[in-house]
Amino acid sequence: MSDTTPSRGTTVVRAILIAGGVGLLGLGGLVLLLDVNPARYLGIALWFAGAIIVHDALIAPGVVVAGIVLRRLGRKLPGVVLAIIQGAIVVLAIVTAIVVPEILKKEIGSANPTILPLDYLPNLLALYLAVALATLVAIVVYVVVAARRTKPRSPITQD
Repeated sequence: MSDTTPSRGTTVVRAILIAGGVGLLGLGGLVLLLDVNPARYLGIALWFAGAIIVHDALIAPGVVVAGIVLRRLGRKLPGVVLAIIQGAIVVLAIVTAIVVPEILKKEIGSANPTILPLDYLPNLLALYLAVALATLVAIVVYVVVAARRTKPRSPITQD
């Protein structure tokens, strides 16, 4: 077996994941057909188009640019640290994309105040802070563990 040929276990796992994904996609389509008013299909299609645009025009390029900038700033930046930071950026970008419409709608107002009962902007800022702290802790833990692994051990002398 060559290096590029996946193992049998990998092939089986991929097949299971693909089958599960296709099954969930089918279930989503069934729910859409049975439970959603057809008048809402255009709005759903526009939402998906917007999600694709936000991902392809903002989130993905932002993560790539952050990776390039971080690599140039810390020429020897370990891949793990870069992955931690990029993961934090992805999480925050996705949550921001989900929460900003709620923030805007809350500012506009609603006839039913129970639809958007939370203070979304302060909560989003608190999440930014929490993710920044978690990212910093993860990087520090990685650096400490990596330093312990590479620390030279002193030879034991015997008399």
